[in-house]
Amino acid sequence: MTTAATRGGTRLGLLQVCTAGVLWGTGGLVVTVLNDRDGLGAMTVSAWRMALAALALLGFVVATRRAALTVSTMRAHPVLATSVGAGTAVYQGLYFVSVLLVGVSIATVVSLGLAPILTASWEHLASRTLPSLREVMVLSAALVGLVLISATAGPGSSSPGDNPTLGLALAVMAGATYAATTVLGHSLAQRVDPVALTMCATVAGTVVLLPFLVVATGTGDQVLPSSPSSYALLVYLGVATMALAYGLLYAGLRTTSGSAATVATLVEPLSAAVLAAVLLDERLPWPALLGGALILMAVVALRPAEETPALT
Repeated sequence: MTTAATRGGTRLGLLQVCTAGVLWGTGGLVVTVLNDRDGLGAMTVSAWRMALAALALLGFVVATRRAALTVSTMRAHPVLATSVGAGTAVYQGLYFVSVLLVGVSIATVVSLGLAPILTASWEHLASRTLPSLREVMVLSAALVGLVLISATAGPGSSSPGDNPTLGLALAVMAGATYAATTVLGHSLAQRVDPVALTMCATVAGTVVLLPFLVVATGTGDQVLPSSPSSYALLVYLGVATMALAYGLLYAGLRTTSGSAATVATLVEPLSAAVLAAVLLDERLPWPALLGGALILMAVVALRPAEETPALT
C-alpha cells in the first residue's frame, strides 16, 4: 500500500525526469547553432559538453562539501559509476552517428523508442511479472506520439542519411545502451547521492569522449568556438543539459522506475519541436501536435501506474 509520502516522492521524481527531458530538448538546437556558426562537429561538442559538466559539478561538489561523499561513491561502486558515465558517452556517440547515417527521424524513433521497451522488459523479467494493460497503453501512446513528432517536426527531419542499414543498427545499439545505462543508473541512484553519482558519471564520460577532441585537433578540424556567444552556448550545454539535467535524472530515479523514466524523457523531442516552433518560426503540423498530446497524456498517466504495487 502506498502512502502520501510515496505518492509525493513519485510525483516529484517524474517532474525531475521531465525537467531533464526539457533541458535535453534544447540541446539539439544549440548543437546545430554551434555546427553552423563555428563548424564544431557533434562529437567535439559532446566532448566539451561532458568536460564542462564535470568542471561545473566539481565546483558544486566542493562548494557543498560533497567531495568526500563523491570519492566514497566511486570507491564503493567503481564499476557501476564508471559504467553509467561511459554508457552515457557511448549512447551520445552512437546516436549522433546514426543521425548522420539514417536521418534524424528514424534515429530518434528507434533509439528513444526502443529504450522504454527494453527497460520495461528487463524490469518485468527481473521481477517475474507481466505488464499491466495500463502500462501497455501508456507505452503505446508514448511511442505513437514519438513517431508522429519525429516524422513531422522540422524540415527534412525524415530524410534518410548516407548509410541507412548501418545507421539503423547504430540507432538500435544507441537505444539498447540508453536502456542499459538507465537500468544501471536506477540501481545506483537508490544507494548514493545523485550529485555524487552525476559527478562520477561525467568524469568517466569525459575520459571516454576526450579522444575525439584529440583526433579533431590532429586532423585540423575546428575544436574551439569563434565567438564569446558560442562559448556561452557551450557552457550552457555543459551546465544545463548535462550537469543539471543528469543530476535531475538521477534524483528522479530514486523514486521512479527506469521504464517510467525513459517514457518521461520522451518530452525531449516534444520540447525540441516546441522550441523550434517558437525560435525558428517552424510551423508544427497537426500530427506533431497530436504526438505531443499523446506523450503528455502518457507522462501524466505514469503517476498512477507508479503507485500500483505490482510495478514498484
